[in-house]
Amino acid sequence: MATIVKTPSGTWKAMIRKNGWPTSTKTFRTKRDAEDWSRRTEDEMVRGVFIQRAPSEKMTIETVMLRYVKEVVPTKKPSTQKREVTRVKQLLSHFGNYSLAAVTTEMVAAYRDLRLEQGKSNNTVRLELALLGHLFTVAIKEWHIGLTYSPVANIRKPSPGAGRNRRISLAEENLLIETMDNHSNPMLGWITRIAIETGMRQSEILTLKVSQVDLKKRVIRLTDTKNDDARTVPLTKNATLIISEALLNPLRPKDVELIFFGEQGKSGQRSPYAFNKVFGDLKAKIGMADLHFHDLRHEAVSRFVEVGLSDQEVASISGHKSMQMLRRYTHLRAEDLVQRLDKLADK
Repeated sequence: MATIVKTPSGTWKAMIRKNGWPTSTKTFRTKRDAEDWSRRTEDEMVRGVFIQRAPSEKMTIETVMLRYVKEVVPTKKPSTQKREVTRVKQLLSHFGNYSLAAVTTEMVAAYRDLRLEQGKSNNTVRLELALLGHLFTVAIKEWHIGLTYSPVANIRKPSPGAGRNRRISLAEENLLIETMDNHSNPMLGWITRIAIETGMRQSEILTLKVSQVDLKKRVIRLTDTKNDDARTVPLTKNATLIISEALLNPLRPKDVELIFFGEQGKSGQRSPYAFNKVFGDLKAKIGMADLHFHDLRHEAVSRFVEVGLSDQEVASISGHKSMQMLRRYTHLRAEDLVQRLDKLADK
């Protein structure tokens, strides 16, 4: 049975001691509230569904998020960790002072709508909600903080949209390559041309090491990829020449494995070449501000399809796990399809 006593401050304290369960206490403004809580809690204990909710009622989102940043974020890829910092700050500014138990599905849905009204992209909002949802999942399943469900689980997520379909014309490609090649740092041009030739992701190119390249077999072996699946990327003749030039870069120190290396840090180690600022300024200067570096991967993968490679062959090069993901990048030109249809008709 529960023990209910009046405190010196005038509130009512309920305490439940039951064999096989931790002692549970809670303070209420009225005796009736204390009695109602005691009955519900004892009933849950009898049915074996009781959850100690006190931690979730006392612990704020800020407190749990700091633990998440300390224990969970470091397990993610370095590139993901950097992006998580911005998302964490945004979520804390909105939910930080609330307790875990106070965050409801309605509040999360309202946050989603607010961010979309602020002009944030669907994907930005989806990623913020994904982080918040993962926070609650870890808190429930791994840290056993008293929650019955995640308030993020059942809300409607913004549609991911159709995805970008930015192709580059031959004239744009020539102008882009010429501009990057003319930069004082030759790595800028090599990185741009490798992206167009191979379809490799930016992070895969920037972290590329000498030991991963086999010029005789004309392949690059990738081990640290976005989806954690190692793959081998075949090199075209042009890509092989570009990689060969990069490997012969006289400015690369002999003890540096990175092909595209940056400045030496305080620790003495070199990070990958940070080219984004220069790349952005130069493409804006030539009237291609709307071009994203990832569009070069899109272009390469689309060209693989257009020359007749099968979906499976393209996926083995690009690293896409599903055909549905691959189709976002393989928007075939209608005129190419017309020519192929004509060839079929002539047979």
